[in-house]
Amino acid sequence: MKRKLSLAFLLVAVAHVLSAQMLVGTYNIRYKNDGDSLKGEVWSKRCQVMCDQLNFMSPDIFGAQEVLHVQLIDLLKGLDGYDYIGVGRDDGGQAGEYAAIFYKKDRLRLLDHGDFWISETPDRPGLGWDAACVRICTWGRFSRQTSTDDEAFYFFNLHMDHVGVVARREGARLVVRKIREIAQGAPVIVTGDFNVDQTDEIYSIFTHSGLLVDSYEAARLRFAENGTFNSFDSSIYTQSRIDHVFVSPGARVDAYGMLTSGYWVPNDASGELKKAANAPQEISFNTCVRRLPSDHYPVFVRLKL
Repeated sequence: MKRKLSLAFLLVAVAHVLSAQMLVGTYNIRYKNDGDSLKGEVWSKRCQVMCDQLNFMSPDIFGAQEVLHVQLIDLLKGLDGYDYIGVGRDDGGQAGEYAAIFYKKDRLRLLDHGDFWISETPDRPGLGWDAACVRICTWGRFSRQTSTDDEAFYFFNLHMDHVGVVARREGARLVVRKIREIAQGAPVIVTGDFNVDQTDEIYSIFTHSGLLVDSYEAARLRFAENGTFNSFDSSIYTQSRIDHVFVSPGARVDAYGMLTSGYWVPNDASGELKKAANAPQEISFNTCVRRLPSDHYPVFVRLKL
């Protein structure tokens, strides 16, 4: 009888640990625009590939950047069982890019949420400092469906300016202050396109805050054979990581992955099939161009808060 009780206790403990693990991510999806479409980076195809990729990975929660409202609708149609929080940065409604947070409805409960602008007036839309664009940070308070509200965590997602150095520096300080104010010591995950890599002083504002560590550095296992920006070109390489997943120092980061998945588009108008000398002759091949679903690679992190 004691042996059966011990086994039952062990199974319950293992189930609790597994349920406490989460897969989180960050994905700059690249805003839909005519210029990209003319170059062959067509949103309808990119969206399909992204949704297939995200549905396969099935993160519990992920932050997305550069999401226009029309793209938000398309993503919600293609994603399996996700809801979102966030607003357009230009007006706090549907105008401009969202820094949306998508979460699995059957795994997580949304307890609270909000937005602030990365500027001198964080309570309303506006340019900050020397920024080229209006920038926003969306946050949510979540708990697992199997957990109590006392075990809640906070998730912040943002996209920092690509031009304004002062805006990035002051914006980073603002975000750190807001995390202290909103989360008040609860576990935190921060995702986004920070437009600075791991060598930049602005990156260190987050990692030296005492609130956050880089999941890349904290990970027990890593799969990251490139940097996170690709400029829609799968042949280039960089060591720079500008898309980050920061977590509370107490988090246990089991694995970090930066995925370079792509898709193939035929570039031979004739559609002629070819054979390869070293392949079985039953197999035929098309000549194709390899494309990427975004100009950023997504990052996924397996962790336990």
